[in-house]
Amino acid sequence: MGSAEAHVEAGGRSVRISSPDKLLFPDAGITKRDLATYYADVADGLFRGLANRPVALNRFPDGLGGKSFFTKSAPKGLPDWASTAHVTFPSGRTGDEVCITEPATVLWTVQMGALELHAWPVREADTDHPDELRIDLDPQPGTEFAEAVEVAREAYALFEELGIRPFVKTSGGRGLHLLVRIEPRWTFVQARRAVIALARELERRRPELVTTSWWKEERGERIFIDFNQMARDRMTVAPYSTRARPDAPVSMPVRWTDLGDVAPGDFTVKTVPALFAKNGDANAEIDDTAHSLDRLLEMADRDEKDRGLGDLPYPPDFPKMPGEPKRVQPSKARADDKAHDGDKAHDAGKGRAADSEQGS
Repeated sequence: MGSAEAHVEAGGRSVRISSPDKLLFPDAGITKRDLATYYADVADGLFRGLANRPVALNRFPDGLGGKSFFTKSAPKGLPDWASTAHVTFPSGRTGDEVCITEPATVLWTVQMGALELHAWPVREADTDHPDELRIDLDPQPGTEFAEAVEVAREAYALFEELGIRPFVKTSGGRGLHLLVRIEPRWTFVQARRAVIALARELERRRPELVTTSWWKEERGERIFIDFNQMARDRMTVAPYSTRARPDAPVSMPVRWTDLGDVAPGDFTVKTVPALFAKNGDANAEIDDTAHSLDRLLEMADRDEKDRGLGDLPYPPDFPKMPGEPKRVQPSKARADDKAHDGDKAHDAGKGRAADSEQGS
């Protein structure tokens, strides 16, 4: 019979874990105690990516395979030593989310059955101005991790031209996330616009490999740069967070020099602690420099002025945004236009017939 509770320490605080032998990842044999211990083992890198950020929790109270739900508002039972951050959602509604002010808070999320931590790109002190630019490289059907790596290298070269230093991590799936620390003086709208400018330039350089099309039917076998991951209340999984998949994969920071030699399956709850102990955090220098978005926003201005390229669609749950194009699937828009043209032709034909009758 398993023990009723265990205590795991991180950052100098001991956190109680009830039912520590409960399986959270049954196929991988990972228990609540195992997951809490994993986060304690990588606490230094974990906290670097999450420090003072509001997070949403993807919770599986009965472990992977059981019911699941996302928790955005801070749940009941938050310890008195844990913190929250006040955020504003796209609708204008506000709320308080769990804020990671110390590594032990992450251990507490394990107690809540959280298998994924999705962090905002802002800090508690200013939740309206991102301090992290995020570029989500999302492989489409027919592409794999290798193509995402190729796009990441193209992005690295472009960032280098702009005098910006990006960091990279696996998504925990087939994709990659590029992270850039930025000065927290631009809005979500401006940060998203900067990502769109970067994505469009990559699409021009590698049209056979990169797409910015929001509509899946137009993406083809290319890597989609998901610019809407930079919109307000859109979050990427945190560095070192697990993903809710059977083998307990981890979203793992990687050094650029190692990127071509790794595969997503290399990084799991069972493998990452030893890799972290040996190699340290690949993102250890991410806070050294906060970059400006000025040059990316200048690129966006040129796209609009010289190429007529304005905004791109927001997710369907967002209110209509200023300057946003119609949120209509291209094939549906073409069908509607065709039907409209047919109606106009039909009406014109009726008009001609009426004219003929009147002249007879």
